[in-house]
Amino acid sequence: MKKVDNPLGAHVSAAGGFLTAVREATELGLDCFQFFSRPPQGGTIAAITPDRGDEFKKACQQGGFTAYIHAPYVINLASAVPRIRHSSIEILKNELERANTLGVQAVITHLGSAKDVTPEKGLEMVTEGVREIIADYAGDARFLLEISAGAGNVIGDEFEEVAVILDAVRHERLGVCFDTAHAFASGYDLVDAEAVAKTLQRFDKTIGLGHLHAIHLNDSKVGLGENKDRHEHLGLGKIGLIGLRSFITHPGLAGLPMILETPPDEKRLDDIRCFRDIQAGSI
Repeated sequence: MKKVDNPLGAHVSAAGGFLTAVREATELGLDCFQFFSRPPQGGTIAAITPDRGDEFKKACQQGGFTAYIHAPYVINLASAVPRIRHSSIEILKNELERANTLGVQAVITHLGSAKDVTPEKGLEMVTEGVREIIADYAGDARFLLEISAGAGNVIGDEFEEVAVILDAVRHERLGVCFDTAHAFASGYDLVDAEAVAKTLQRFDKTIGLGHLHAIHLNDSKVGLGENKDRHEHLGLGKIGLIGLRSFITHPGLAGLPMILETPPDEKRLDDIRCFRDIQAGSI
């Protein structure tokens, strides 16, 4: 595998097959990548045969990549509708199975929104859902809970909520993915070195940096605490270049994969160059 301080990744398309994702990661010059193993808005899927899994693992090994699966957006472990909640649990169980067949590092998921129940009940439902998903799990891929952007009655936008889940479930493969845009929109400041240090100190005190296994690296179109999930290219949003540079180079995050989820347009290459320049110390 490539040896870099913080592997750089991006969310890439697997439309047309999982090897498509490997090809795009190669073209972009990435160290790792994230993809959907199924349609993000739901739908039928084909099983991943061992041969397809081996083919993908070989391609990743040849390219020097590690890979991550992002669970579909339909997940809602806090839904008051039994069908939706049960489906969310079964999908995530299956995503972990697919992750192990493909040899990826982790499945990263949003937790859902407590639209029809109290926040307390929603957190309880999510906790029980996570426990059911991972209770008998013995695979290698991690199951990472993503910090949310705080829109509506979403669960997981506060560090304390995530800490409750981790403390209640306690599984060695359970961890956290920190999304910079989501955290910023949820009120965790990241605009400069002092703000980054305070936010990560709070994260460490509440959740523990030892539980952090992946970063979604995004600027934010919205301001601090505006509770909207709006990603922006690096340096062009409300977090800004100074804050992102302070975050990327923070010693507490050394070695963690940093995965871009910025808009997949012509400016994404600028994001990659920006990250590499920060790593090299040239900006």
